[in-house]
Amino acid sequence: MAKEQTSRVKLPPLDQIGIVVKDVDQVMEYYTSVFGWGPFQVREVELKGFTYRNQPCDCRLKVAYLQSGPVQIELIQVLEGETPHTDFLRERGEGLQHLCFRVDDFAATAAELAREGIGPVWHLPGVPVFAYVNSDDIGGVMFELVEKGRMGEQEKDEA
Repeated sequence: MAKEQTSRVKLPPLDQIGIVVKDVDQVMEYYTSVFGWGPFQVREVELKGFTYRNQPCDCRLKVAYLQSGPVQIELIQVLEGETPHTDFLRERGEGLQHLCFRVDDFAATAAELAREGIGPVWHLPGVPVFAYVNSDDIGGVMFELVEKGRMGEQEKDEA
């Protein structure tokens, strides 16, 4: 029997699964025709001023959102720029790239994670409400943290 451990950082329930794809339209068509998923909410977003691994990172993404029960599924296609998504696609191909958790207090959660050696790798400097963190060192999946009510709520509401 496994020894019960107390976790050092408590995260809320999973909010979103992020899947990196080469072609959002092709994947939506497949998921809709084979699995009956849909409708998806699709948009192109241009992100400026972001930092990825301490380097400036402007990018354009095509994203599609689908609500599946309490969990949102996000398909991400990079149109321009170098992001965690482009690295993931080059290194592993298409697939599950991140899990998103909506936290009550981003700064407090980020501080707890920093004590565990987990820090931001993709974020908007000076806007402490969102980041991808380097949780992928073990388990291979990045975590995205978003402060509740601050970013991404619109997409979730529309899905």
